[in-house]
Amino acid sequence: MKARVLSGVQPSGNLHIGNYLGALSNWVRIQHDYESLFCIVDLHAVTVYQKPDELRAQILETAGIFLASGIDPKASAIFVQSSVPGHAELAWMLTCVTPLGWLERMTQFKTKAAAQQTIGDGLLQYPVLMSADILLYQAAIVPVGDDQSQHLELTRDIAQRFNSLYGETFVMPSTNLPSVGARVMGLDDPAVKMSKSAPGSSHAVGLLDSPDRIRKVISRATTDSNPAVDFETMGPGVKNLLGIFQAFGGHTADQMHAQFSGMRYGDLKKQVAEMVITHLEPFQARYRRITSEPGYLESVLKDGADRANAISYGTIDLVKRRMGLYTESPNCIQDPAKAVA
Repeated sequence: MKARVLSGVQPSGNLHIGNYLGALSNWVRIQHDYESLFCIVDLHAVTVYQKPDELRAQILETAGIFLASGIDPKASAIFVQSSVPGHAELAWMLTCVTPLGWLERMTQFKTKAAAQQTIGDGLLQYPVLMSADILLYQAAIVPVGDDQSQHLELTRDIAQRFNSLYGETFVMPSTNLPSVGARVMGLDDPAVKMSKSAPGSSHAVGLLDSPDRIRKVISRATTDSNPAVDFETMGPGVKNLLGIFQAFGGHTADQMHAQFSGMRYGDLKKQVAEMVITHLEPFQARYRRITSEPGYLESVLKDGADRANAISYGTIDLVKRRMGLYTESPNCIQDPAKAVA
């Protein structure tokens, strides 16, 4: 029996090469090794205001990017979070066992709250919803970036607390991170992770960007005060560019040293840009083909939601019975391991 893996992406902002190298390509590699579920987390997106029409369009765009990246809808369930009511239902039940102090200490909450004049409760509850996303499917593996590790630890804490209060109910999730490309930094500021929401036109390379735009953005990337690549003294900006090239090309450390040592930064940026363009061209061709087929994305998402709902029902029934809530289901899954099957 395969363990279950779950991960997701918000349909807000433009998905970029950091999302691809840090998440999507990893999902493609592991999807056949597990029972795989990949979610477009639109409920997370609305913790801050989203224009409705733009959000709907971005949900479909994200689904198209999943498929163009190589996620196989026959092997993996691709679905929209809000299409599975169990996410919100379980989030409320988990909220009721989660101490407020656990949420207030979350780094992302403190950072995002400091940048907003009005703080919505959804921002505080965001990590509980993420915990519900994972625990709803009794996921054993959660391939998230290291910036989400605190949220995953909270998920484990919530699962442990629930299990201690109500009996063994949830499988304890673990992480699975790729060894290369897990953290791509901003091209304009290599001190921060590449982000979909960062301001500025030179921060990230979008997966659907044109070749001309890719060359322009990478040509503006931050480097350092050296005149050329020096592997002993290079700054984080140069390291980031080399990391992008290596992650796309699969080169070894020795190959990277041989190819780039002493190369001037203008030539480095040209080679990085061409490497990115070469790899994104077939991806973009697949995306155009997938999104041009009327109704295809919607059918994939409906099938994925049907599969996800079928799994979620057992967990919701089990949690309700553990907590003493009313359920019309005549049978109870007594062993959480059976919820994984």
